[in-house]
Amino acid sequence: MIYNIVEVLSLKIEDRINYNFRNKELLTEALSHSSYGNEFSQKDNERLEFLGDSIISFLVTKHLFSIFPEYNEGKLSKIKNQIVSTKSFYKIVKKNNLEKYLLLGKGETKSGGKKRESNLAGLFEAIVGAIFKDSGIKSAENFLKKFLLDQDFLNFIDEDYKSILQVESQKKYGLLPKYIVEKQEGPPHDREFHVSVFINKIKHGNSKGKSKKDAENKSAKKALRKIKSFV
Repeated sequence: MIYNIVEVLSLKIEDRINYNFRNKELLTEALSHSSYGNEFSQKDNERLEFLGDSIISFLVTKHLFSIFPEYNEGKLSKIKNQIVSTKSFYKIVKKNNLEKYLLLGKGETKSGGKKRESNLAGLFEAIVGAIFKDSGIKSAENFLKKFLLDQDFLNFIDEDYKSILQVESQKKYGLLPKYIVEKQEGPPHDREFHVSVFINKIKHGNSKGKSKKDAENKSAKKALRKIKSFV
């Protein structure tokens, strides 16, 4: 029996994620970036991304609500915002080598589309959306238990340095920190941002990252050390 490249990729990713689709067209759709969809007149994964994002948000909220019964809305939101994020989904895709199954158009492939954070995060969301469409919420939850909900979420609490700095800055100076992008380097698919954080017009930290949010968070961590509110 002869398989085309899409069928081969579909079979391999099913083994990788330990889920067999009843409707194989849903899986093909989940793997198809918009550039591939446009090039081959194939449904792309943007609608499944949209659906998957909502499913993930709901299931993560449900999980956090269960494991942290003593946490208030603010704490739960901080952890959730880090888990349900482009950076978080990108890391999961890279860790499990799922990017190799992403179908891209020729132009997107040449420009490094399989390294682009947004593309890989979108792939993860689309897979969740496709699983939900294929067999419901329980299957989507089982998938997330393996790939997203198996983390020690206590580690997320202390990683939100921007939020901690905001509280400390208001407490000490009565002012909010201001973040400025000093420069950007690299091609669009591999951009690096250099960000500085100022409090009362004084630079308290600077750092670089693959996204503005990442660079801001790293700068906030340095600022916290400088004002001796974080060890």
